[in-house]
Parts: sequence; structure tokens; C-alpha cells
Amino acid sequence: MTAFDPRVFAGSLTQRPGTYQMLDGKGRVIYVGKARNLRKRVASYFGGRPLDAKTMAMVARVADICVTVTATEADALMLEYNLIKRHKPRFNVVLRDDKSYPYIRVRTDKAFPQVSFYRGSRRAAGRLFGPYPSAGSVRETLNQIQKLFQVRQCEDSYFSHRQRPCLQYQIQRCTAPCVGLVSAEDYGRDIEHAMMFLQGRSEAITQVLVKRMEDASAELNYERAAQYRDQIAKLKSVEAQQLVTRSRGDLDAVGLVSDGGVNCVAVMSFRGGRLLGSRSHFPRAADGTTHREIMRGFLLQYYGRREPPHEIVTSHPVTDVDALAEMFAGRAGRKVQIKHRVRGDRAAWVEMVLTNAAHSAASRKRSGVVIARQLTSLADCLKLNEIPQRLACFDVSHTSGESTVASCVVFGLEGPMKSEYRRFNIAGITAGDDYAALTQALERWCTRLTRAEAGVPDVLFIDGGRGQLSAAATVVDELRSGGMRLVGIAKGPGRHSGRERLYVEGRRPPLKLPSNTPALYLIQQLRDEAHRFAVAGHRARRHKRRTASPLEGIPGIGPKRRRELLRQFGGLQAVTRAGVDDLARVKGISRRLAKLIYEHVHSD
Repeated sequence: MTAFDPRVFAGSLTQRPGTYQMLDGKGRVIYVGKARNLRKRVASYFGGRPLDAKTMAMVARVADICVTVTATEADALMLEYNLIKRHKPRFNVVLRDDKSYPYIRVRTDKAFPQVSFYRGSRRAAGRLFGPYPSAGSVRETLNQIQKLFQVRQCEDSYFSHRQRPCLQYQIQRCTAPCVGLVSAEDYGRDIEHAMMFLQGRSEAITQVLVKRMEDASAELNYERAAQYRDQIAKLKSVEAQQLVTRSRGDLDAVGLVSDGGVNCVAVMSFRGGRLLGSRSHFPRAADGTTHREIMRGFLLQYYGRREPPHEIVTSHPVTDVDALAEMFAGRAGRKVQIKHRVRGDRAAWVEMVLTNAAHSAASRKRSGVVIARQLTSLADCLKLNEIPQRLACFDVSHTSGESTVASCVVFGLEGPMKSEYRRFNIAGITAGDDYAALTQALERWCTRLTRAEAGVPDVLFIDGGRGQLSAAATVVDELRSGGMRLVGIAKGPGRHSGRERLYVEGRRPPLKLPSNTPALYLIQQLRDEAHRFAVAGHRARRHKRRTASPLEGIPGIGPKRRRELLRQFGGLQAVTRAGVDDLARVKGISRRLAKLIYEHVHSD
């Protein structure tokens, strides 16, 4: 087979826009890029021009290149976003926080619209306002809306069954539309004002309320005028507590700070002139990645999954800024601007967001220093030749042998690596046999390691004493050729933290570390996280098993036939008492299937 020649390959490429994926010798995607001209862009890596250290390290690993041609540069950007999200290449900037952001939803499709917290698809019924940087900022805004406009936040199931006003009406947080204490017209006006408030149009609301207060006063309806007066006062009080800018429209300020290898990107969201809050992100980037590349990669992935505001102000210049703006505009259906050089208020916001980013980066760096100190202490305590880079811990959870689940958690240089966590549902063992459960989980875990689906840890911890350690040693014997150490964590007298005994393979007496040792604190964190993860999995499995119908899991019995059985017999208890002939009379149930159902519901 002819060896891959990148220069020849680049010369054969088209000059149209598209994406390229660089693969290493094992077929793994190590970099995804976008190009306006594929031939020129790919050839630039192999044309002999000087490259920075990061790019040289990447090019040295390239064994193949896959190319996808697109119609436009904006299409190439969207494909690049999807490929990075799927493969998480080593040499790309990767934003690991993939959590959806919350919104406020106004159910305008209802007669009396509900205002509520929402997280999910943008195609949901009603109007969505946001996204907000955190759930806390959403709840704070909802609290303000309840105080100002007294609109309902209860669910339809609660709203439709009320016969008298609830406590929210008594404390003047709702006008009780559920029992008809407010007309649909007046409630609709309150909803309109609430949506104007969410759009940042507080001044317009104030003008409307002042006009209505004057009209009510002229009609000698002083009680209604006093209500409008109080509402205006509350609105002014809320405005005084918020940061109100001299700008209109929606804007995000994005600041990037790199501190000791920690890259922090902070985003402050302004909507309708109000600061909704800020959130810090820590994108992964290879050494030598420039600030331009980090900022571009962040914007691509951050706004690739959420609607961008009208304007994005960044602390650093961004490569491909026009293509990014075009892509965002296509997603939002309106113009989106990305600016770097700004003055006045926007410059002040950039300075503010940089301060937040610097603070978050320093905090993350300090936590990294703590972890490094703990790993160094662990190496000293276990007499390791090198500081461990990767730790794993196993635990088993069950209730008297029911729904046994084993967990594996992994810690790295940055703490918990949650993407590497795994649970193993244990089956086919004697109930309550922890050794057999641990053996089964470790065997399945070792299978994943041989397939290169996970990394081999430097130290493998087992929650248990010498017996669990011996059971684990027989399973992972082949892995220890690479230097992996095996340690059992036994709870001390009274099961108190700080009295743990460590059973280290090759050392006869158990190791007891002082309670103030950094290594012991790290081991406790690892053990407790494995226990939490196992217990959560066990409870979920137990709940599912206890609430599942005995009719589930029978081959040939789907939801439709289950419903028909329950309808014909009037409930599950009657189904279990029925004979084969009775079951066979149900529409869609053959005699063979009736026998299968009878045997299943009467089996132990």
C-alpha cells in the first residue's frame, strides 16, 4: 500500500470551501479545520513555511486527511462545529461545557399565560426570553416579575383544579386568574407588561402605568390609581437594583484570560440594557494555541448551540470574523455583529468581563495547585517512581443484593474527569456477593481498556479491604505490567473519615496516613465520589425495577397490547389471576403469546 504523501494529496484538492480532518496513525481525528480554499489551506501545513511548535507537533502525527467540500464558507463553519463537537480533537480548542442554558417561557398559547423557568428545545410553544447565564438569574427575574405584575407561575394541572385562591394571591404575588378574580383583559395587560420588562423596556412600562394612573384618577377611581402608583414605585425600585446601561438591544461581552496554562473565557450577557449575569468557561487548548484561535474556537462552539445576540464584543481579535458573523446571522435570521475595538460603555464592559475571567482563572489555577500537591503527596506515600497522572476507583452498591451496580470514577490533573465515569449493571451472580460483582465490573472495564476506549490509570483504588484487593488483583494482573498500582481503601474504626487503612499490594501491614495528609484527602474525595456515583446508579435501577410492570419485558408484548390487556381485565391484578384461555380471548393475543404471558407473571 502506498504511503500517504500530504503534499501530493494537497495538490489534488479543490479550491472550493470545505472542512478537513487530520487523522493520526490509529485513525483518530486530531484536528478539524475550515478553509475558504481547501487546496491552499491544507498545502500551507506541508509547504515548508515556518510553523509554530503546536502545529509542528500536530503535523508530525498526521497519517491521513479527510476532506468535505461545502457550498459556502458559512456551511464549512457549521460542519466544523459539528465535527469538533463529535470528535473533540486533541489539537482543537474544545469547549467541554455542553450544558443547555435556561430561558424564561411565556405560554402565550394559553388563555391565562404562565411565566416559568424553561430549559429545552427552542421550538417549544409560547415565547422564550434569554438565554440566561444561570438558573439563579432566571429565578431572580421570575421573582421580580411576580412582585411587579402578579402573573401566575403555577403549572396547568394545579391552575385548572383550584377552587379558591392560593397563598400567592394572599401575599400579592398573583391576581388569581384560576378562580376568576381578574379579567382576561386585565391579565393580558399584565402579561404584556411582563414581556416588555423581559425585553428591557422598563421606561415604556413606566410611561404606560403613569398614563393609566392619571386616567384612573381623572375618573375618580382612586383605588385603581393607587394600585398603579404602587406598581410604578416597585418598578423603580427594581430598576435601581439593576445595572442599567445607556445601550439598547442585546449584547454579549466575551473576555479571554490565560494564566499558567489555564484558559478562561468569561461571558457577560446584556439583554435590553440589563446585565443578566456572567459565566466562566475553561476551553481545552493545546500548548501554543494563540488567543485568536482560542477566541474563534470558543465563539464557534458556544454560539453553535444557542441563539447569538445582536452584538458580540470580544477582548481579543478573532480569525474568520466575517464567516462567523455570517454563520450566526444565518442561524438567528438577523444581522449579528462581532466587534473587537470598542469605546465608551462597551470598553468598560470588556474590562469588567476580563476582570471576571482573571478571577476565575486564578481560582482554577489555585485548585490545580492543590491537586498537584495532593498527587505529589500520594506519590510519596505509595512510594511511586513518578507523580500519578490518572487515578481510578471502583465501588459496588446494592440493597441486600438487589439491583447491584458497580461504579468507576476517574480523577486527572484537573480533578474529576466525568466523561470517563462508568457504571456497570451487575447480573448473573449470587445476590450480595460483592467479590463477584467487583470481578464482573473489572472484567468489563478491562475489555474497554483493551479496545482503547479508556486510559489505564497509574493507581487503581478499590473501596474495600484485603479481600476486595485480592479479587481485583486476579482480574487486572495484565494491566499491572505497565506499572499500575493497586490499593484497597478500608474504612477505619467507627467508619470515621481520617481513620482509613490502605491495603497496598506488596505491602503486608495496612498503611495508615495522618488525617492532615493531602494524599488522604484526595483518596477520600475519590472514594466518596465513587460511592456517590454507585449509589445513584443503584437507586435509579432499583426504582425502575420496582415500578416496572410485570408485563414489561415479555417478547411480543408492546405498549399497545399491554394497554389492551389492562383494559380488558380492568387492571394488573386481574391479568395475573387470568388463565391461558382468558388471556387468549384478548384481541391481538394468540394462544402461544397467552402461554408466554401466563408463565412470565407466575414465574419466581
